[in-house]
Amino acid sequence: MKKENKLVRYFKEVRAELRKVIWPTRQTTLRLTGIVLSVTLATSVFLGAVDFLFSKLISLILSI
Repeated sequence: MKKENKLVRYFKEVRAELRKVIWPTRQTTLRLTGIVLSVTLATSVFLGAVDFLFSKLISLILSI
């Protein structure tokens, strides 16, 4: 019984905390998602270019 009361109290507290959350607007969410996708794409292009250059450099060194 005591454990059940703790569980019920926990979920009541979770619900109370979720009421306090200020959720972002749709516009803010879309803007931030765009930023995250842009940074992810830029990082992947950069790392791909660095990987390509290093692989060419290693191939050049090993062919000598």
